[in-house]
Amino acid sequence: MRIVGGAWRGRRLATVGKGDVATHLRPTTDRVRESIFNLLENGRHGDVLRNARVLDVFAGTGALGLEALSRGASQATFIEQGRKALTLLRENMRLLDASARIVARDARKPGPGTPHDLVFLDPPYGQGLGEKAIAALRAEGWLAPDALIVWEEGTPPTLDGLTPVDQRRYGDTIVTLART
Repeated sequence: MRIVGGAWRGRRLATVGKGDVATHLRPTTDRVRESIFNLLENGRHGDVLRNARVLDVFAGTGALGLEALSRGASQATFIEQGRKALTLLRENMRLLDASARIVARDARKPGPGTPHDLVFLDPPYGQGLGEKAIAALRAEGWLAPDALIVWEEGTPPTLDGLTPVDQRRYGDTIVTLART
């Protein structure tokens, strides 16, 4: 796994190895990540990356938030509670010499936060965790007005209170873009 664009393009990231006990981690592949960022940079969504305040929820290795920083986001916050994922996330920040905030909490109970413009949401598939996280993030002040949410799931998510913008399928992954 590597950063696919921006200032850190080509830099390798730490990830889950084959046979690793953290098999619940499912990092976004380089191909899907590249497609997401092409959509963000070349789509009809405005200049969503430059100076953006990025929130990477169910962050795992942090690849999405780190990719955003590489491409011009001004700051990133990562929400993750898994011990192995937190270790990988911290290692990836070290490898890139990236400065960002890590919130080691359940995304469904994030506590009070500050508004973010661009939100990456990559929950475990098929468990309804994304919907619960969005409700909690909204209630706790993590989502800026008109924030763009990039939501990865195995099936189309329920977008209660969100305005759908775009949806694409990449193999087993459905990427939905929505606005708050």
